[in-house]
Amino acid sequence: MKLIGYFRSSAAFRVRIALNLKGIVVEHASRHLRRGEQSSSDYAAINPQKLVPALVLDDGQVLTQSMAIMEYLEETHPEPPLLPKDPVGRARVRSLSLIVSADIHPIQNLRVMAYLRQKFEQTEESAFTWSRHWIETGFDAYEATLKQGGTGTFSHGDQPTMADMCLVPQVFNAARFKVDMQRYPLIQRIHEACMRLPAFDAAQPSRQPDAEP
Repeated sequence: MKLIGYFRSSAAFRVRIALNLKGIVVEHASRHLRRGEQSSSDYAAINPQKLVPALVLDDGQVLTQSMAIMEYLEETHPEPPLLPKDPVGRARVRSLSLIVSADIHPIQNLRVMAYLRQKFEQTEESAFTWSRHWIETGFDAYEATLKQGGTGTFSHGDQPTMADMCLVPQVFNAARFKVDMQRYPLIQRIHEACMRLPAFDAAQPSRQPDAEP
């Protein structure tokens, strides 16, 4: 299989963690998002959304959207599991995952910030303020949900789940946007626990072949 991503892409980061945890070796390829390489005609033929990641299977079929890719990996390589066994636990993990992947990430990613600057004449500072606001709004909800129960060493219980694979890349983004993480002690603790695991550490942006300063 081949994973097409970008070192700083949160969505690609999630999939890299899942692959590492499951011990799945893939070929890695990069599309430089800031240079617009994802908009080329050859990549649009692979992924009409012109986003990363895309996972090209051995038979040539292409999977897109990080959540769908992680669900596919869970179904085809069930050990170690990314989701708990009980239905309520699975729903909780998916809910936490979606706080990040559906409610935070889409409205603070690169193309949204570029649109704010280009079409609404926002400054770099105001675009950053926009992004920081939506990260904090989502993290407020994530932290409150963690306090409701079910949280252990990780977001759900004592084994990393899909929720942690979504959370950790967003914490990396939060640092870029200067979010005050002292407001989120549980998120910070979970992030630190995750980053002590080789699967998470090896997936971080600075360790990718296409990494830049």
